[in-house]
Amino acid sequence: MKKNVKKLALALIVVLFALVFVTNCFTIVDAGHTGVVVTLGKVNEGVLQEGMHFKVPFVQKVVKIDNRIVKLEVDTEAFSKDLQTVATTLAINYRVDTSKSYSIYKNIGANYEEVLVAPAVNEVLKAITAQYTAEESVTNRTLVSDGLIKGLNEKLNNIGLYITDVNIINFDFSEAFITAIEEKQVAQQKLLKAETEKQTAITNAEAEAETTRIKAQAEADANNKIKASLSEEVIRSKFYEKWDGKLPQAMGSESIITNIDGAAKTE
Repeated sequence: MKKNVKKLALALIVVLFALVFVTNCFTIVDAGHTGVVVTLGKVNEGVLQEGMHFKVPFVQKVVKIDNRIVKLEVDTEAFSKDLQTVATTLAINYRVDTSKSYSIYKNIGANYEEVLVAPAVNEVLKAITAQYTAEESVTNRTLVSDGLIKGLNEKLNNIGLYITDVNIINFDFSEAFITAIEEKQVAQQKLLKAETEKQTAITNAEAEAETTRIKAQAEADANNKIKASLSEEVIRSKFYEKWDGKLPQAMGSESIITNIDGAAKTE
């Protein structure tokens, strides 16, 4: 019985060792990743693509590098062109070039995000923010984001890191600056309202003056037409239509009365 137990125990040990050995002979690289092979501490050139791969057990290890787009949030502060403190929260989307995974791991290590990406974001942001006043930074978010993408790619592409997108989650300023901006906006709104009311009054006055001019012109045109149509014959005819047949009476001596056909009569 003791011999059988010893044989069974030995067999189990052999099987377990075989399983461990076989397991260490293969590695699986997940989708969206590459594998960097390290042989006795030395980083091999080239990378393993997705799938199952053979490796020398207990001699080689495979470090998995994520080559998908990764999101990094960075909280930082910078000074604007007008020397205002701008606290900024950024969301950086970046990816690692598959062909350079081994060189990044060899030269920087697995914590390349902390060592390289975050400091680069801080440096480029400070350079971009210094080009704008605090107010311009808010109104020109797109320009700031585009500048960050361009500046970061110029700094990181040669290493094998590519920035795909930058989102400015938040700009935060001092309370004094925020109060000053609010007061400025109120003043601008009041000025705009006053200017609008002034322009409206001018427009109404111009419209009223134009209406008066048009009315006066119409009356003048009508009078001119009436005047042009009143010939001597028309006037004489109108007189005959309205005359009641009575001659006017005159007081005094040697009064001269003009009769209807224009002859002078003395009484």
